[in-house]
Amino acid sequence: MDYKKNYENWLSSEYVDEATKKELREIKDEKEIEDRFYRDLEFGTGGLRGVMAAGSNRMNIYTIGKATQGLADYINKNYTDEKAVSIAYDSRNMSIEFANRVAGVLCANGIVVNLFESLRPTPMLSFAVKYLHCKAGIVVTASHNPKQYNGYKVYNEDAGQVTDKAAKDILTCINSLQGFNDVKLMDLEAAKKAKLLNIIGEEIDKIYVEKVKGLTVREDLVKKNAKDLKIIYTPIHGSGNIPVRRVLSELGYENVNVVKEQEKPDGNFPTASYPNPEQPSVFKLALELAKSVQPDVIFGTDPDCDRIGVVVKDSEGEYRVLTGNQTGVLLTHYILSSLKELNKLPENGAIIKTIVTSEMAKKVADNYKIETIDVLTGFKYIGEKIKEFESTGANTYLFGFEESYGCLAGTFVRDKDAVIGAMLVCEMVLYYKNKGLSLFDALTDLYNEYGFYKETLASLELKGKEGQEKIQKALEYLRNSMKDQVGGVKIVKTFDYKLSLEKNILEGTSAKIKLPESNVLKFILEDGSWFVVRPSGTEPKMKVYMSVIGSTEADADKKSETFNKYVMEIINGACK
Repeated sequence: MDYKKNYENWLSSEYVDEATKKELREIKDEKEIEDRFYRDLEFGTGGLRGVMAAGSNRMNIYTIGKATQGLADYINKNYTDEKAVSIAYDSRNMSIEFANRVAGVLCANGIVVNLFESLRPTPMLSFAVKYLHCKAGIVVTASHNPKQYNGYKVYNEDAGQVTDKAAKDILTCINSLQGFNDVKLMDLEAAKKAKLLNIIGEEIDKIYVEKVKGLTVREDLVKKNAKDLKIIYTPIHGSGNIPVRRVLSELGYENVNVVKEQEKPDGNFPTASYPNPEQPSVFKLALELAKSVQPDVIFGTDPDCDRIGVVVKDSEGEYRVLTGNQTGVLLTHYILSSLKELNKLPENGAIIKTIVTSEMAKKVADNYKIETIDVLTGFKYIGEKIKEFESTGANTYLFGFEESYGCLAGTFVRDKDAVIGAMLVCEMVLYYKNKGLSLFDALTDLYNEYGFYKETLASLELKGKEGQEKIQKALEYLRNSMKDQVGGVKIVKTFDYKLSLEKNILEGTSAKIKLPESNVLKFILEDGSWFVVRPSGTEPKMKVYMSVIGSTEADADKKSETFNKYVMEIINGACK
């Protein structure tokens, strides 16, 4: 794409407003112009995500409008019966404006829109799509990204994020548009009068909350003891505040202390520049509150409330933010052990995790004779498996999680759900409290039984066109020129998900990987350690996931430090 020509087209277009043109004219840095216009903001399997600003490679009403017109064309092309789409949005700046623009475009194309009256968590959008029998769903959010970002995720009629094939088909429709003049738009008041726009809210909230409460594993325990649990919760200025507190309140958790400074929705995220529960810094205010409350558990949810971070006190009395792997393994064990004790564990039960998620979960599941299924990174692949289970009856879905702080129980939502996660975490902490144990005690017991697994993530930020080229160069090196060892330890297996090829180095054999193609590489070493390299689908980053197993926590820490050093030397060298 000729960025200069694209830039000039925006300046001369009658469909671009004067304020946007003024913003563009005031850019003096040629590199900035190139970055904004060298491509269209990529519509991937997660939809759109980017920095909010003018330009074809930015999030704005024009790029969102064009993408939505492509989605509308896709829906009208593929469905002949009644067509409806549900829309939700979170607390980010411009989320309401973007949601309204999306609604206006869809209604102009004859598609009925169910628009939430105010901000809602992403999982509630997923629920609404299925409950209201929609052909698609959209939630305007950039998840846990910094304040300058926004985006939107697109969901299919099964309420999971769109499949790879559907995303490609939608992209084809987007690319067939000649320009902004092809984007239809309808006034929302006119859409209401034409019965093309419905405003939804409490009727959906109530049903969703009841279903979440229905996922309680040990009902008697919660009914008798919920009032005794001391909880600190932060919604980190996002959409989780009302639904999380409502679920906990209705289950009898009376002692929920919300971090006041982070309670109200605010797209500027004044207390957390990076509103991500993976970051210990977002819990600074919660830990201040903990001095007076002395809670049994602290947790926080990200702006669109699909991720949950949990903080516990360790054996030394210090607070620790659990990793997504640790929380997921704890929940896996709690759910499976409880179901077994209650004689409710199905013989064909399964848990689902991603290829970059801790292998400790499989060890736990094996102990309960429960199958573990690996899928590609991205919760939509877990949603696809749930749908497959329902159609084939091959397995009963019990739990799914990924290392990036997302988890799901139940099947009425098809994406990670921090409302459900919050409820289950509280129940799990309550269970261990009644046994005289903290959540950290429970985690230590699991490590002593299964081994001290330690997983880490490194993200290399590689911005712009030059950064994308470096990412491709690194992957090419790892795919074709990688050595047969890391730090003197032999590589025994490689997984190339782009070529769908698994190689057993020791046996000299290969097998086909039965997962969708993805430009991801995984290397497993002789001592059980492994690393995965994958470009982010939503950010200008290359992510490197690393895992080791130790005999003690100190041993795992030491192994991790050494292993990570060797791996990153290889990766950084490949990027040059």
